[in-house]
Amino acid sequence: MPENTSILFHFSDTHFGVEDRAAMAWFEAAVDAEGPDALICTGDLTQRATHRQYAEAAEWFASLGVPVMLQPGNHDMPYYNPWERFRRPYARFGALERAVGAEIALDHALIVPFDTNVPAQMRWPWSDGVVTRRNLDAALARLEALRPDPRPKLVACHHPLLAEADGRKNPTIRGDMAFAKLAAAGASAVLSGHVHFPFDQVRSRDNQAMRMIGAGTLSTRLRHNAPPSYNVLRIDSSGAISVESRDFHP
Repeated sequence: MPENTSILFHFSDTHFGVEDRAAMAWFEAAVDAEGPDALICTGDLTQRATHRQYAEAAEWFASLGVPVMLQPGNHDMPYYNPWERFRRPYARFGALERAVGAEIALDHALIVPFDTNVPAQMRWPWSDGVVTRRNLDAALARLEALRPDPRPKLVACHHPLLAEADGRKNPTIRGDMAFAKLAAAGASAVLSGHVHFPFDQVRSRDNQAMRMIGAGTLSTRLRHNAPPSYNVLRIDSSGAISVESRDFHP
């Protein structure tokens, strides 16, 4: 790979428990052949957050042999243990995160985590995103600390911050506000998953523009006739970001 380019594989929604093993083998082969600088998975690592699913996920992520940053998804909080879901929702995810890596800094990009999940909310389903003041403040503080660094800042979360198109109801509560504040704080793009199909858009809120990059799924839970997929991000020394979406066709 060119020395002046950072390469990041962005994937999401592996959903261990209903994973697509053929698609994952395809992804593994690309990682092995191309040796990206880092991987980022933007949530829903497991289907039901069971100990067995987390163990399988930990083994697979560790086997990839590349630095990995993980974000939690709504499926990554305990489903069958309400006490743990409300009191310690990320205890199982935290063990996996410690096993395979956390925040990632590339030669030409920085990745800032942003949690868009809550254990419960006053609507159904609980699967959609919610921006909390605490999590947004943490991401904004991190961006402010990184402001002097000239490298592009990529915010990584599970839920897309905006609706699929302007004029539609946003399923992520306070997502519009978060989008504007993150863009104003210097974020170049937000990486997400959740919807199981890829996209690459430039959107704006409150006169603040930012790129939204979504990854598909490597599971059998397909939507919108979209096949399993992942993204390849290439960031050069000027800060330009190119995105290649790769589909799996067995």
